[in-house]
Amino acid sequence: MKRLDGIWNRVTSFENLLGAYRKARRGKRSKPGVAEFGLNCEHELLALQRSLLEGTYQPGDYRLFTIYERKPRVIAAAPFRDRVVHHAVMQVIEPHLDRTFISDSYTCRHGKGVHAAVDRYQAWAQTYRYVLKMDIQQYFPSIAHDLLKEKLRRRVKDAAVLDLLDRIIESSPKSTAEPQYFPGDDLLTPLDRRTGIPIGNLTSQFFANLYLDDFDQYVKQALKVRPYLRYVDDMVVLDQDKTRLAEIRVAVRERLGIDRLRLHPRKAPISPVADGLNLLGYVVYPARRRLRSDNGHRFARKFRRMAAAYQAGRLEWAKVVASTQSWIGHVQHADTEGLRRAIFSQAVFTRGAGQEMASA
Repeated sequence: MKRLDGIWNRVTSFENLLGAYRKARRGKRSKPGVAEFGLNCEHELLALQRSLLEGTYQPGDYRLFTIYERKPRVIAAAPFRDRVVHHAVMQVIEPHLDRTFISDSYTCRHGKGVHAAVDRYQAWAQTYRYVLKMDIQQYFPSIAHDLLKEKLRRRVKDAAVLDLLDRIIESSPKSTAEPQYFPGDDLLTPLDRRTGIPIGNLTSQFFANLYLDDFDQYVKQALKVRPYLRYVDDMVVLDQDKTRLAEIRVAVRERLGIDRLRLHPRKAPISPVADGLNLLGYVVYPARRRLRSDNGHRFARKFRRMAAAYQAGRLEWAKVVASTQSWIGHVQHADTEGLRRAIFSQAVFTRGAGQEMASA
């Protein structure tokens, strides 16, 4: 593939920055940083453009917070100004580089996503007897900055764009991953390495796909595995033979070490597809799928909290509807009609002196 070059003017054009601003503000117009930026949009964008062209742009500090979805996860939110820059550079480079990825990589790609990945797996499960599911240990915190930069340089030639991408990578908060030793390391090597990219960045989703692209190509071409898919760091391989899957697991473990990554020691089982696979929020069988039980319990609690917040006047009806429709959009891809009826019968949304607004 020819490396991308001569794209800096496109990245920094006012039209591209304006489009990036519009994407970055989507669904967030009322947020303080977004609203302030929007009050003087043209001035802010021109100032941002000038700092990029003059080489003085520096990413700001991240806001860190923890979300709890089965396990605590630290999210790093970049300042809105930086999110505009992330969109600006991704709008130019991602369409060109994305087309080089394998078709069965499903994370944050147009026409892909969770449901497409689950559909693909289920189709394979009707043909193959066994499945190997693998998970990379602490993937985002373990991504090595030097290796990520090397991978970018094999695909992008434009020096100014590479400098901007380097600044974004180097602005990442300190990694939470434990130091890992790999062949060739001395005692201090892992302590000197910079690792980790923030989960909340738009650029991080692309970097995560790019970082494992060489690995994906290895599985498809060197190992000659057709039924292989990946969603972020969840990987699935199917075969008729358990022994073959065990051999693939050994090869995968060795190949990941080249990128300084490790398989999770307790998350690489081989099992019959007929037993059902826990995949991306579903338990998937060859001919049916059901929602993971913790997903239903979690939304039931959220639904009751929304009813209480709405009654107290702390939550608008439009947000109740948006949140509920988003959940339905996910769970309707499984056998959940009974579950939905049970959850929606648990709460009645009222406001004021007994005035019933809606029954969910």
